[in-house]
Amino acid sequence: MDIKEKAPLDDVTYDSNGSNEHRNSQEFDGQVDSGGKLSRNLKGRHMQMIAIGGSIGAGLFVGSGQSFNNGGPASVLLGFMIVGSMLLFTVQALGELAVLYPVNGAFFTYGCRFIDEAWGFAMGWDYAIGWLTVLPFEITAAGITISFWRDDINIGVWIAVFLFLLCIVNYFGVRGYGEVEFILGTIKVLAVVGFIIFGVVVDCGGVHSKVNRGYLGAHYWHDPGAFKNGFKGFCSVFVNAAFAFGGTELVGLAAAEAADPRKSLPTATKQVFWRITGFYVISLFIVGLILPSNDPDLLGSSGANTKASPFVLAIQKAGVSGLPSVFNAVITISVLSVANSCTFGSTRTMQALAARGMGPKFLCYIDSKGRPLWCVLIQLAFGLLAFVNEATAGSTFFTWLLSLSGLSYFFVWGSINLAHIRFRSGWKAQGHTLDELPYKAQFGVIGSWIGFSLNVICLVATFYISLFPIGGNPTGGAQAFFETYLAAPIVIALFAFWKIFKWNKPGHRAFKRAHDMDLLTGMRSFDLDPLENAAPKGNVFMRAVHNVV
Repeated sequence: MDIKEKAPLDDVTYDSNGSNEHRNSQEFDGQVDSGGKLSRNLKGRHMQMIAIGGSIGAGLFVGSGQSFNNGGPASVLLGFMIVGSMLLFTVQALGELAVLYPVNGAFFTYGCRFIDEAWGFAMGWDYAIGWLTVLPFEITAAGITISFWRDDINIGVWIAVFLFLLCIVNYFGVRGYGEVEFILGTIKVLAVVGFIIFGVVVDCGGVHSKVNRGYLGAHYWHDPGAFKNGFKGFCSVFVNAAFAFGGTELVGLAAAEAADPRKSLPTATKQVFWRITGFYVISLFIVGLILPSNDPDLLGSSGANTKASPFVLAIQKAGVSGLPSVFNAVITISVLSVANSCTFGSTRTMQALAARGMGPKFLCYIDSKGRPLWCVLIQLAFGLLAFVNEATAGSTFFTWLLSLSGLSYFFVWGSINLAHIRFRSGWKAQGHTLDELPYKAQFGVIGSWIGFSLNVICLVATFYISLFPIGGNPTGGAQAFFETYLAAPIVIALFAFWKIFKWNKPGHRAFKRAHDMDLLTGMRSFDLDPLENAAPKGNVFMRAVHNVV
């Protein structure tokens, strides 16, 4: 098979790192008609820290308190383990695709190419909208954390300060994002490790203070109990867990701006296991050991009230003075880190959507510093919504704002797994072998099937708890349901819109067939000689690509 006949190349472009990237006229890679190119300045250490600690923020440190209050420590542990396992399969599938196709837009581009163009459109805009709406929440959360020390200063002051800091970070482009994530991520990782050690000491009765509770062991798992509110309490954990894990997929999105994705991406995706195990599962297990799930202060843990953070409360209950303030500072740093990730996630996705003709053309523009300038300005403008907190109905507004993002992660993660499954089908159908892949997902296509199934189960569980909330029969009516499940009708509406819009367009197909998939566009090969030598002697695909270059 002659690969040039299957997917003709219009050009081959080289970047400053000596790598090359293939494009054809049928698809965009996010760098067409944009005035410039995205900078590939993310080093291996940036990618690893984005994978390990990039999204650790209010979802883990504050939002998990609501999960403890609703479901108990066992439900929290099981729920986060299920979502964490799902993310492990998802990131491995994303790593395989992103190493081979490190294109801007990553997962939405894979959805367009390997599943269905309308589904990719829906996923892309749902993901972008999710990050757009999370930013004002995170900035507000950062402002609220300051009230732990100073509640006499209006939160609007801190919102303005944090927005200004975000503007400074974005001035330096992707390198600024990478450096900030590396520094703040390191602080978060050290803080979580320190908390785990502290929690073990407290549980064993090693803290001598005025509130010395002695040896605790698993006492709180027996009294008040491991589970609360039965099956509903268990199902209620999933949305909070999704919000806490949200951003794990950013390592795939960052591939388009990585200096050497073939080397840094596999390493970064393997780090996700340690992040899930150590920084989520173990830390939450420790919290469940040293903090009772019926603590009345946990009632205020929905939103960004760090005074109700289970981590801060656990330290306070141990009677250690000064340490709660230290951990509150860590939460402030973590929230700002996630706000930084919001800007990166939404701007790159919007730019890629526009470059593919799925958004306003002006969003394509990339300035000389490699920044999608108009996308950045739109994201920062959304940050101004944080000032709505000054209004009386501010909390109601934010409830609806966050309903756009919480559930959307399940759709995105499920789409990544499905795209990997479809890619493998197309790869095999067009005569290629797994030996030709520069990086293979550790769990293969079976892992993607498991990840996809777990996403569906989580969506069903969330639907159940949205329809029948804790406390009995549906009590909140349509409002309570859509506050949790609003992302689903939005995804359906986006999908239907693009289907109708493209229905009579030339080349429209309802579903990507394995034999018709484009396997060459956006492929970026590095160090071609070793790549060719690593392939079988009869590897026509890699030899054809090498000859074209």
